[in-house]
Amino acid sequence: MSKLLVPFNLDQLGEPREYRPPAERVIEGDVVCRNWDVDSAKDGKVRAGVFESTVGVNHSIKGETWEFCLILSGVVEITEQGQPPLTYKAGDCFIMKPGYVGTWRTIETVRKVWVTA
Repeated sequence: MSKLLVPFNLDQLGEPREYRPPAERVIEGDVVCRNWDVDSAKDGKVRAGVFESTVGVNHSIKGETWEFCLILSGVVEITEQGQPPLTYKAGDCFIMKPGYVGTWRTIETVRKVWVTA
């Protein structure tokens, strides 16, 4: 099997890492997140995987991370500080750039593919 072509087999991701956002970031709900790391490169500076979150609202802070997201299922409302909310659903893509600060509201349990750099 090639080490240079890595498939995203969404039906065989294995066991996720399950966690909750830090309590100081939770605004509403009992948010449970699951993450499946699929691959990484450049000494971990570039990473890709699948993320899932249950319903709730939390503060979202990117710091120095750039992130591409493709929503696979569910619905989220993302509100950048000082901007109107944007709603994303299955099939939608977006990028969160370094310095992003806002809220992430999961309206329906969401699953996304992510790539960070």
